Parts: sequence; structure tokens; C-alpha cells
Amino acid sequence: MFYELLKYLFPQLALETPLQVFGYITVRAGCALGFAFIVSLLLGPLTIRRLKALKLGQQVRQFKTAETAQFNIHQHKAGTPTMGGILIIVATLSAALLFCRLDNSYVWLVSGIMLVTGALGFADDFKKIARHNHKGVSAKGKLAVQILVGCALGAFLYFTDSHTSYAIVTTEGGETVSRTVAGDTHLLAPFFKTIYPSMGLFFIIWAAFVLTATSNAVNLTDGLDGLAIGATITVSLPYLVIAYLVSRFDYAGYLFVAHVPQTGELAVFLSALIGAGMGFLWFNAHPAQMFMGDTGSLSLGAVIGTIALLCKHEILLVLIGGIFVIEALSVVVQVASYKTRGKRVLLMSPLHNHFVKMGIHESKIIARFTIVATLLALAGLSTLKLR
Repeated sequence: MFYELLKYLFPQLALETPLQVFGYITVRAGCALGFAFIVSLLLGPLTIRRLKALKLGQQVRQFKTAETAQFNIHQHKAGTPTMGGILIIVATLSAALLFCRLDNSYVWLVSGIMLVTGALGFADDFKKIARHNHKGVSAKGKLAVQILVGCALGAFLYFTDSHTSYAIVTTEGGETVSRTVAGDTHLLAPFFKTIYPSMGLFFIIWAAFVLTATSNAVNLTDGLDGLAIGATITVSLPYLVIAYLVSRFDYAGYLFVAHVPQTGELAVFLSALIGAGMGFLWFNAHPAQMFMGDTGSLSLGAVIGTIALLCKHEILLVLIGGIFVIEALSVVVQVASYKTRGKRVLLMSPLHNHFVKMGIHESKIIARFTIVATLLALAGLSTLKLR
């Protein structure tokens, strides 16, 4: 918006001076990151004071029976200001609206999903605090909203989006032939340049599954100081690169990935998200001065899932976002084992709580998880050329 406004008010100044660099995605991405970071740093102390004044402190579940008392491991965090996800959302969207092109439908789509899922998380956090109920919004209620948002995303892409194209490689008459095929519901398979199955209407269900799974996976990871936001930043970086690459016809053709012209602006949006995340981490690092709450975790997960879908690299999210997958699977395995065998596989789920119960210091767990998340993100990014 900044450059477009500059061109409108001072066309000659914007086109014939060094200010024209603001027309480049890379420059605007850097500006968005810096701006969001500064906004987070400036508004962080004010947000913490305001949350404290409103007594919006973290509600920690208290286990009282002899069998479950062993799970009281986070009581010392009770009362820490929560709902800090508001800071992330404000910083991200303010930077995105300032430096993204506002004629890009994907920017508005991701922004809208961030607001809706953020509102869902806000309602969940507020219910927990206002009613002193650790359950908040019912699981069915949250799932219903997430699935509805995911279906709306899938329907939008299925019925209105017609910009995606694929470089299909086939063998005809003994010769390898590359041709371009249009389509918005094809599924890109990592490691293969000849497999692009069309999902048809099932794509709408697929979109709902990806968004819901990612949103809840990030929510489950949010349990230790700086863990969820650190992993979110780590996952966002490779998708920033992917968003830029698939927006370029030359790079997409070279890598045999889908070409989606509009995703270039998502690189700017992700830069804003990374900047906002870094600013939030300033206050969320151990010992945390505030938590993001479901306001942040549900919205961040939904944004990551949405951008993965828009870039046609949602399957790669299993590897790039492997830390979220591991955390979510640990809960699934724990619950399934307890309900079927009456035994727990882990000392406590999600996985990070298992290590806390083992007596490993929280800072060490966070550092090790961050290392694993970084390695998985780099591994996922490296697969782009393996076709």
C-alpha cells in the first residue's frame, strides 16, 4: 500500500528516484519484517500492562486426584498475562497492509483467516479466564469453526481461483515432453515431477483438513516459553522462500513446481509474520512475560496451513512443520494408548511435557526443539530440487 500510495500522490518521484525499489517484493518483505518487529517491541510493554490490568492471566489446570496430581507441572506459570496473540496479529496485519499490494486477493484471504481464527482463540481464552474454566470453548465448537473456515478457503480456490499452472513432464514417443497445464485443485507430490493428481471437489475437504490440523497442531505445541512462536518463525522462513519461488514462472518451471503468480505477496506477509513473531518472542522467551494463548496459536497455525495450500506445498508441511506434527502425534498416540490399553506411552503429552516430567530444564527443551525444527525446515526446503 505504501508504494501504491506513493505512486498515486507523487508518480514522478516514485518512478524516477531510488524510491522505486519499494516496488520490489524483496525490499517490501524486508521493510515488513522490520516494521512488524518494531511495532511488537513498542506495543509489547503496553500489551503486558493492559493484560495485567484486566487480570487476563493464564489459567493453569489444577489436577487434584492422587492419580493425576503428577501432571501439575506448570502451576508456576499461573497468572502470567495471556492472549498476547493479539500483539502478533496487530503487528503482522499492520505491516502487511502497509507493504503488501492490496489488489492481491491472497493477502486479503490470509488476513481474513488470521482474524477469524484469532477471534476464535480470543473467545476460547476469554472463556477460560472469565469463567475460570480450563476447557474454554468446547472442542466441537472450535473444530466446527475451523472446518467451516477451511471449507470456505477450499471453495474459494475451487470456484474462483484460476491462476495456477503446472509444468507437467510426460513421455511421448520415447521423448520427454514438458507442457503447462492449468488447474487449481491438483495435489503436488514432493520428489515427483510427473504426479499431479486432480482432487476435484474433494479439494474443499482437503483444505479444511489441512487448515484444521495445522491450527490445532500449533495450539498443542504452545506449552513452553517461546516454543510455539520459535517453531512458527522457523517454519515460516522456508515458506517465505517457496512463496517467492512459485510466484516466478521461470523458477517454478525450473523446479517443476506449481506456478502461482499471486503468492509473491505472501512472501511479504510471511516477512511481517516473522517480524511480529520475533518481537513477541522478545517478551515470550523464558521466563515469559506473556503468553500468546489460543488467540495466537490457533491463528498462526491457520495462517501457515493456508499459505501452504495457496503455494501448493501443503504435503511438504509434514516435513517443514515436522515439529508440529510430532507434537500432535504424541497427543494422538497417548490418548489412543490410554483408551485402548489403559496405559500411557509418554509420562505426559504433548511431547514437550514428557521431557519436562523427565526433569530436563525448560530452556534446554526449547533449544533442542528449535534445533530439530530448523533441521526439518531446511530438509523440507532442500527437497524443492529433488524432482
